[in-house]
Amino acid sequence: LPLRSCGLSVTQCERPMAQTLKELGSERAWLVHGCDGSDEITITGGTAVVVLDHGEITTQAVHPEDAGLPTHPLSAILGGSPEANGAALRRLLEGEHSAYRDAVLLNAAAALVVVGQTTNLKDGCEMARESIDAGHALGAVTSLARITASAGR
Repeated sequence: LPLRSCGLSVTQCERPMAQTLKELGSERAWLVHGCDGSDEITITGGTAVVVLDHGEITTQAVHPEDAGLPTHPLSAILGGSPEANGAALRRLLEGEHSAYRDAVLLNAAAALVVVGQTTNLKDGCEMARESIDAGHALGAVTSLARITASAGR
């Protein structure tokens, strides 16, 4: 896919990092740069991606629409205090629909593509949505919190 026009370009960091990952033995990775300056796949518009796939390094652009998601303004996903962020995460995991949820779905979809669980963002988004809606994601986070808390004792 060509990089879309919102001034979207691969920064000088992504390609050398992909090459380094390749030389260190990584088989698959995505290095991303959102058009809003974020270091994740952004829900606000396009994201430039350097793809490492079994030794081949290519570039592409992704957009929330590629996963069947709308765009949202950056202000809709800006974090707050740790307490506010924790509450937002809990609401997301309990099924609340929001820009925050869409950002999580989009990045989870990309992770599922990178690990080979699916070949496209739309299917990855659906897999992530099903995990959240079935309560599996909340269960995993709850289990991790319990394990972390007990390890600190």
